[in-house]
Order: sequence, then C-alpha cells, then structure tokens
Amino acid sequence: MAEPSRPQPYQPGAVSLFFVAKAGVFAAGFWIWLLVLVLRTDSATGAQVLAATGAITTTLVAVVLGARMALQRNASVRHAEMKKLLVDISWNAFAAAGNAESTGKVVPFPSAAGDSDWASQRAGIERVPTRDRGAGDRVGRDRGGDLLR
Repeated sequence: MAEPSRPQPYQPGAVSLFFVAKAGVFAAGFWIWLLVLVLRTDSATGAQVLAATGAITTTLVAVVLGARMALQRNASVRHAEMKKLLVDISWNAFAAAGNAESTGKVVPFPSAAGDSDWASQRAGIERVPTRDRGAGDRVGRDRGGDLLR
C-alpha cells in the first residue's frame, strides 16, 4: 500500500535565503570596495574605514542569518518528525486497544472505574458511609500513619 502523502513541514525557505544572499552580496561588495581602496591609496582614509566596517558588519550579518536559517530548518525537521512519531504512537495505541482480546503481547487501556471500584482500590483506609458513622467516629490515618477509628 502506498504511503499517504503528508503535507510538507514548514521549512525556512525563500525569504530567509533571500536575506542571507542579500547580506552576502553586500558583504562581497564591501570587500571588493575595500580591496580596491587599499590597492589605490597608501594611507588609511575614511572611505577605507567605512568599507572595512561595512565588510565586517555585512559578513557577520550574513553568517548570523545563515546560522539562524540552518537552526530553523533543523528545528522544523525535528518538529515534523516528533509530530509523525506522536501520530504513530497514538495510532498504535488505538490499534492495540482494539486488539486487546487477541493473545499477543498487547496491554489494553484500563476501563474507567466507578466510584465504588476506586474506593475499594485504596489500600489501608476503610470506607464507611457518613450516615453509618457515629458523631465521634473518624476513619483514616493520623500523621504517624496509624489507622484511626
């Protein structure tokens, strides 16, 4: 049987890639401008400082945006895998509950217990209806864990 087509998870794409590429183009432009200024002049000028500042800044921005895009992509892939795993777990649990009568190693879901069943499961405490108790009777445990009557 063919695997049903699932919607593709969100992955950072065109917009993030656009900003990374834009920062890269600006960084390349500043680096080229700095190289041209350094080769043409002997002393440091304000234009060289501006070109160097722009080159460093845009290079760092491109690196940060690229790292952010990669982290978002990895997180979206992990999120999609987690969602798929949760769906598979819930489906398997649902199928296991339906097959509880079979002899396989399947643990059925517990059925909802009524109040009387729940009261009988509590260990160590006697359940006596309020109307059957006297005014001074107290059933339960004291702070030391001893049974009170």
